Amino acid sequence: MDKRRTDFDAYAGDLFGEIMLADTAAANRAAAREPLSRFVPGLAICIIASAAAAWLSQNYGVPVILAGLLIGLALNFAAGDARTHAGLDAASRHGLRVGIVLLGFQVTVMQVVAMGAVPFLGLALVMSAAVVAALLAARATRQSASVGLLAGGATAICGASAALALYGVIGRERIDQAQFTLTLVILAAASAIALTTYPALTQMLGFNDAQAGFLVGASIHDVAQAIGAGFAVSDSAGAQATVVKLTRVALLAPLVTLAALWIARAYPVADAGTGARVPMLPGFILAFLALVGVNSLLGLPIVVADNALLASKTLLLLAVTATAMRTRTDLLLQLGWRSVMPVLAATIASLGVALAFAKWAV
Repeated sequence: MDKRRTDFDAYAGDLFGEIMLADTAAANRAAAREPLSRFVPGLAICIIASAAAAWLSQNYGVPVILAGLLIGLALNFAAGDARTHAGLDAASRHGLRVGIVLLGFQVTVMQVVAMGAVPFLGLALVMSAAVVAALLAARATRQSASVGLLAGGATAICGASAALALYGVIGRERIDQAQFTLTLVILAAASAIALTTYPALTQMLGFNDAQAGFLVGASIHDVAQAIGAGFAVSDSAGAQATVVKLTRVALLAPLVTLAALWIARAYPVADAGTGARVPMLPGFILAFLALVGVNSLLGLPIVVADNALLASKTLLLLAVTATAMRTRTDLLLQLGWRSVMPVLAATIASLGVALAFAKWAV
């Protein structure tokens, strides 16, 4: 007996079921005939908004991810037109995946090994503190553990990029898009504040270059801002911050793997009843690991890494902007102060542990 017959029997005598099957079949046939031009309206407005964010960042120093989020939220009325949905969904979903994969060109196994055992231990402590603090804050404010995992994991790894990867594993069934967008906004704002204050903090505390580089590399969310803060102290501190930060990026895959295993274990019954997806390790994370391996074995030219980084940042900006445009601002405003607490707790915890480790162990 074929599947179509089985589906029909499941709805036998049910008028609504028969209508649903007919509508689903019609929708599938229509989707097969839809031209690629259906992506144009959404992609076009997303590209224009992202270009505006890049211009603001280049000319006024606004963090590009934060600018993309705010412009996307301001233009979210455009998502009310169904013609933009296909393009915006493609940008947020596929832009995310390809952008994360291309980050693999920035990391090699040798960089991680070269950092040494003691700094790596400190980095593990910083990241663990961020995740635990976010989970505790989520619990204290009566939010789900998934919200804490998203905030803590994103803070521990690389901000918006990690948040996008984790959201792909956690799923929209467990964290609504408004909460996810607010998390991105707070992450971007916290990273921007850290960029302007952490270098001055290292000077006030009398840190040497190695200590300053570890602090900013281990505690600032965004890759570019962490490295920029290191070079704001000195070239030597910038080099140290680069190694520490890229090691955090390399740990994205293990974190996403652990998140996927935790979600699958925490929601086995609910997912079976509701049909929500139990996530496995996404293919784009495997592709990310593959590129790290290729980059480690072949030692690709710097120009390849630079172009891959530019492409990755562009795609992630498109993904963030599209996500913001698809978010309902009325739901965003209803979230309240509790939704901010996991990111805030993770940021404070990571800074505190990084300060202590840099002062006493580096």
